[in-house]
Amino acid sequence: MQENVPTPLNDRSHLPLGGRTIMPGLAVGHVVFHWVVQSFIVVLPEIQAAFGLSAVGVGGLLSAREVAAGIVALPGGVAVDIIRRYWGFLLAGMLGACALGSLVIGVSPFYVLLMFGIAVVAASHSIWHLPASSSLSYHFEQRRGMALSIHGVGGSVGDVVGPVATGALLLFLTWREMLSIYAAFPLFLAVMAIWAFRNIGRVTEEETADVDMAGRIEVTKQMLRSPALWGFMLVRGLRHMALVALVTILPLYLDADLGFSEWNRGFHIGLLIAVGLVAKTGAGYLSDRFGRKQVLVPGLIWSCVMALALVIFDAGILLTITIALLGLFLYPDQPILTAALLEYVGREVASTGLGVVAFAAFLMAAVSSVIAGALYETLGFEATMYYVAALFVASAVVFSVLPISRRDDAQEAT
Repeated sequence: MQENVPTPLNDRSHLPLGGRTIMPGLAVGHVVFHWVVQSFIVVLPEIQAAFGLSAVGVGGLLSAREVAAGIVALPGGVAVDIIRRYWGFLLAGMLGACALGSLVIGVSPFYVLLMFGIAVVAASHSIWHLPASSSLSYHFEQRRGMALSIHGVGGSVGDVVGPVATGALLLFLTWREMLSIYAAFPLFLAVMAIWAFRNIGRVTEEETADVDMAGRIEVTKQMLRSPALWGFMLVRGLRHMALVALVTILPLYLDADLGFSEWNRGFHIGLLIAVGLVAKTGAGYLSDRFGRKQVLVPGLIWSCVMALALVIFDAGILLTITIALLGLFLYPDQPILTAALLEYVGREVASTGLGVVAFAAFLMAAVSSVIAGALYETLGFEATMYYVAALFVASAVVFSVLPISRRDDAQEAT
């Protein structure tokens, strides 16, 4: 039995400012990614009009986003674990790719080029999560849920501010001009990230020997044979299918059915996430203290109930309140699910595990956006919300019976 000694990755002395740049730096980078992504959601009605798309065509754009994110997630997870010493450069590169994708979306004259720009943003965002989540899990092992939730709060800030700012800017700028201007922000942060994330994944010779390629392959094979990992895939996939269906249809519903202005549409989409911004760190703390299932399962059921409530409260102040309540757990659930997965797979193949689960989830979500578009176009908004609610409750049921344990805790006990 070996003495439990903290690994070099838990020692933050070799990082800029003693590691104090990790959590805020990753959170700020996450802000920019989600700002761009959610701004695109707000301008979907303008893009629909510019390219003459049906609701299914709009769903196709979201499908391209999910497919691109899923395709890079699986090999990306393996690669990120292997090139851990270069995580800082990788994170900076992903911010630069986000800038490029935003610019391509803004200037694209053709549907195919538009899809390409969306795919670039989605792929860079997908890869960003792998080293970002893994590094937070390594460096803040005892506060994993809280650390991942703070990273998630960064995304939520972008989710909230982005739609509201976009709705306001659409009063003065075209959607093309706005997305082209947005490309400057991730480009600036990419330059800053080269310093802020220097040595974020540095490994020593001893540690490299402990995780040689043959050993990594064997651990990965064992992980893939685990029924619990397939359960994680299903839970995240169902949850992501529900989220993508919701964000695909909600802006179209607010625009076409309710006749909301650009600013009002942006406000309500931002409101969907604003409550979750406040609740996210609290949910992460509670999951650290009481357990992942005890927080995540009730949260998913809450999202199901609020999705159904949108069918009933479809106008006025009650609609606004319902959208706010729906956001209470719509985004805080993701960091908790990620923390549970990282605890299960262990640190040696953390990014590989994230990549495998994300790959399945993104591909499932790619189908969901098209299904949601078809349901909305043929049967209406109510049928789409029934579909979303069913996905949320299914993910809650699967996670409630999932056999998971804290692998890190088990190792510490030996």
